[in-house]
Amino acid sequence: MLRLKKVELTGFKSFARKTSLDFGASITSIVGPNGSGKSNVAEALRFVLGEQSMKSMRGKRGEDLIFNGSKVVGRLNRATVAITFDNSDHVFDIDYDEVVLSREVYRDGTNEYMINGTAVRLKDIVELLSVAHIGSSAHHIISQGETDRFLFASIHERRIMVEDALGLRIYQYKISESERKLKKTEENLREITLLRKELAPRITFLKRQVERIERVRKMRDDLSSIYREYLKREELYLEHSRKTLKEEIAGPEKELRELDEKISEARSHIEASGKDNMNSGEVLKLESDIRSARNRKDEASRRLGRIEGMIEFEMKRREKEKERKDTEIENEAPIPLARVREAVHTIEEISDSALEDGDIERVKDALGRVRVLLRDLIEEAVKMRELHTEKVAENLGDVEQMRIDKEEIERQMDSLREEESHVQEMYAAMKMSVEKEKDETRDIERELFTMMSQRNEAALKVNSVRSKMFDLEREEQEFKNEIIEAGVLIGREVLSYMDLPISMEDTIAEGRDVQKAKKKTIERMKIRIEEVGVGGGEDVVKEYDEVMERDAFLSREIDDLVKSAESLRTLIADLSEKLSTEFTDGLAKINRQFQEFFSLLFGGGTASLCVVLPPKKKKSESDDILSAEGGEVPASEEEQEEGLEMNISLPQKRLRGIQALSGGERTLTSLALLFAVSQVNPPPFLVLDETDAALDESNSQKYGTMLETLSKSSQLVIITHNRETMSHAGIIYGVTVGLDAVSKILSIKFEDAEGMMAR
Repeated sequence: MLRLKKVELTGFKSFARKTSLDFGASITSIVGPNGSGKSNVAEALRFVLGEQSMKSMRGKRGEDLIFNGSKVVGRLNRATVAITFDNSDHVFDIDYDEVVLSREVYRDGTNEYMINGTAVRLKDIVELLSVAHIGSSAHHIISQGETDRFLFASIHERRIMVEDALGLRIYQYKISESERKLKKTEENLREITLLRKELAPRITFLKRQVERIERVRKMRDDLSSIYREYLKREELYLEHSRKTLKEEIAGPEKELRELDEKISEARSHIEASGKDNMNSGEVLKLESDIRSARNRKDEASRRLGRIEGMIEFEMKRREKEKERKDTEIENEAPIPLARVREAVHTIEEISDSALEDGDIERVKDALGRVRVLLRDLIEEAVKMRELHTEKVAENLGDVEQMRIDKEEIERQMDSLREEESHVQEMYAAMKMSVEKEKDETRDIERELFTMMSQRNEAALKVNSVRSKMFDLEREEQEFKNEIIEAGVLIGREVLSYMDLPISMEDTIAEGRDVQKAKKKTIERMKIRIEEVGVGGGEDVVKEYDEVMERDAFLSREIDDLVKSAESLRTLIADLSEKLSTEFTDGLAKINRQFQEFFSLLFGGGTASLCVVLPPKKKKSESDDILSAEGGEVPASEEEQEEGLEMNISLPQKRLRGIQALSGGERTLTSLALLFAVSQVNPPPFLVLDETDAALDESNSQKYGTMLETLSKSSQLVIITHNRETMSHAGIIYGVTVGLDAVSKILSIKFEDAEGMMAR
């Protein structure tokens, strides 16, 4: 059983010096003259148990509880009260056999609470004491003048006192705490729901962006598949073409070298056989002219081939560039940003000025000026587009120059062909003349002529193949550029085209028309991807994933909060039901004890507490107005809760209410009820501060008998002037006050006194 061991006061009210009161007996009495400070002991107990009302401790501020000094002793800066409990049975859920609660108050009003020397909160003190049905101002501390507090309390206050005595305040505390948590949970639920609603538009926007990015990725994947196959087949085709051209040019080049050697030998023979023959020299000169003309013609042919290739390549490239830029120009006005900002600023100034004046004519004039400004802006955009068109035309002019160069080369080739034909005619004529003059060299010259004809044919073949090789080099360069462009658009994975299982035979059998169709398909897919746009795709997807993750987290939070709120509602309902059940059972026990003590004190009669509904409050004039206007009429808390009414019937006396009782009858009735409440759920101790002041000698004896009964279940601390009451105490503390205005304690144990008297 939890026992009160001692109380220590230091600087509390009149107890300036450290004072200790031990409670070794079941009944301890504190006596002393008026003004000695004996009631300060009861107030010290209230203080250390967490009382917050200064009025109940006869003060206004915290500093009123601190010794304020006297002529002899100076004032103190703090007051300390410590109460010690024997916790051998571990009623308090603390792993100590002795529990010391202490409270300090400073002159600035600051309070400190400690349990066994460890600083704690007031909430921790209240929760600890509630287990043992102890409170700061509950039923077990009855101060001077509060004997009839139960008697004249309102029905609502009386119910609270009974609930406190029954130890049901812990349930109300838990209900209040649960309701506070429920309110906080509902607030959090509303806040998180609002956060999720705020995220919804962003999620919708990002979802559309991600879907767009996914479409682009799908198009990229499709493009990558086609691109890789196209690049693989194009590489195989170029490889096959280079190999074929090398094989094709090998024979004519070898034949050309052999013919050059034979022609050189024949010329040497002719030169040796007729050095002095002028016609032979002319023949040789004509041969040289023919070779020169043919070489110039071959060079012109090669130049023509290069220019044709350059024209074709440049036209294709610029056609693609023109299509892209035309699309951009058509859809976007190429106006400088600074010019647009200037126009917007001017429009704002015009509109603000017109709106400030408020004149309709000024507004019309402002609208006209804005319309003119917008027209100027459109004309400026048109001019910028025309300038771009001229720039494109200038670029196309470069192609025209190459075409002019091509025509010039073609004219040169025509001239060279005529020159070659003329030289060949002269050569043929000269040859006939030489044959007539030199019969011995006719066969050699004929053979030389034949070889030269063969050489010309071989040279034409070589030049033709070299032209094809030049075209092939251009295609290879385009292929390299295509790989770079594919890498930029798709990524390095496009280089995996080299691993595709496509054979050279399949590529050759497919034909170039199929490859060209794939090329067109690739170009169309590129345009679609550029139109959709892929800028910032990874950032958008990352943000979308983060926002969706946060939304999912909020959704889980909402589910958890809903479950938590439901659990709290269930807990509140269970606690309320348990509170109601225990209150009903406890009230029945109190009524039995109340009737027993009442009959003992009055020699009969009846006394009980019953649950009643509060009286309906009459509507005020303001409530009638609110009701007429459709408003809600406020209801007080007391009108919403049941209370306790006291029914008393004295023997051989008819009463019309508690107010008709005399002072002694009120005291006895209050004591009967207080003791009944204490017996139902006995606290570890009771403090009674001059509750017997109004009793006569006969009733004092009954009061003493009741104290003996109560002391069996609770320790009693009685502050009294009554001799009969003192006779029941095991320990008596006398409180005196000297000239220094400081209270002092003198004590005596009746057991020791009886022993001394026996000696």
